[in-house]
Amino acid sequence: MKDAVDVVIAWVDGDDPAHRAKRLQYGGKVATIHNDVGGDMRFRATGEIYFCVASILRYASWVRKIWIVTDNQDPKVDEFVERNFPDNKIPIEIIDHKVLFRDYEHYLPTFNSLAISTSLWRIPDLSDRFLYFNDDVFLAAPATPEMWFEGEKMRIYADRFPTLWARLLRWGKHLGKSHKVFGHKDPMLNSADLLNSGHFYLFPHAPVPMRRSWYEEFFGKHPELYDHNIRHRFREASQFSAPTLLYVSERRAGRLDVRSPKGTTCFFKPSLSKPEGYMARKIQEAEENKHLLFGCINSLGETSLEEQQMFNEWITKKLGITL
Repeated sequence: MKDAVDVVIAWVDGDDPAHRAKRLQYGGKVATIHNDVGGDMRFRATGEIYFCVASILRYASWVRKIWIVTDNQDPKVDEFVERNFPDNKIPIEIIDHKVLFRDYEHYLPTFNSLAISTSLWRIPDLSDRFLYFNDDVFLAAPATPEMWFEGEKMRIYADRFPTLWARLLRWGKHLGKSHKVFGHKDPMLNSADLLNSGHFYLFPHAPVPMRRSWYEEFFGKHPELYDHNIRHRFREASQFSAPTLLYVSERRAGRLDVRSPKGTTCFFKPSLSKPEGYMARKIQEAEENKHLLFGCINSLGETSLEEQQMFNEWITKKLGITL
């Protein structure tokens, strides 16, 4: 168990009428129209979970166990895995939010990825070292545990980002806007501020390493921070990034190896507003990148059926699977 590495995947099917009804009940129309808070795009599922799971089974057979975190939903991956990976030895278990939020059930339901990621360490029987995937993230090449863990050290692919610069960007982004967008860097900046750090590590949309025992100890000493970060049903501007807390702390302790993320990730963000040929160009970039390790297909459901099919054909061929 000491050297084991698990994978935790956060998944939601936002097209489920019951889930959408809950979002409207607790968030109302205002919360659900902003995609950075609770809009439909944040929760739409178009089969990404299959690519995510398949990439792990194809490229990381050393993983001890895959946990899929859901809100009373079932991604139904069993049939897919049996069809494409009949010899698979990696167990896959569905974990409900009620398990993560035990003793804090009054904060459920939650539609907040920051609250969920803050609670992943509470999965029973989770290995101490684990990788956190969003369901739209996938491995793009054979992986080894040493890509993220080596002895007592943790390895991340990120850029060192000054908090002063992040604050200036936040100020400029909010100028003249009634809705103050809470983006990718904002919770990272909040984490750095909590630890009085002048910088944080800006990581791309890729698998990120985490350590259960660190969170258990940290939140044991600071239960008020844990409570604050999980109480918001939707993303809220004061929330912090749980991985960033870990990385800033571990860097100070000399237990973090930071590598450049340049060239390691292909980030697809298609939409109907993108120039013609966007998907074809992104696929070509990914194919020509010899250092590619990870991929992310963000908002696939926001583009045309033609571009969705183009991506699906590419990724299924790359992973050797059928849908």
